[in-house]
Amino acid sequence: MSFLRRFLGGGDTEPDDAGPAPTAAQLLDEEQARDRELLRAEAERTSDDLIQRQMRYADRSWSPPAQGGDRRADDEEATADKA
Repeated sequence: MSFLRRFLGGGDTEPDDAGPAPTAAQLLDEEQARDRELLRAEAERTSDDLIQRQMRYADRSWSPPAQGGDRRADDEEATADKA
């Protein structure tokens, strides 16, 4: 909306809450602080013994074999084989 106001001559004032633009160093510090907080939260979440055991043995989990095949009823090849 501010673009339209300036474009149409309705006023060229900036909002009061805009404040100074953050510098690259401030943005980098904020990003690093956020990353540290995320890593800390992840470490606290996975600190439970049961969760650690589940993560340790996750690659050994068993899943049943897939049933059926790649072909479907509406495949042209499937109807040609039956005819």
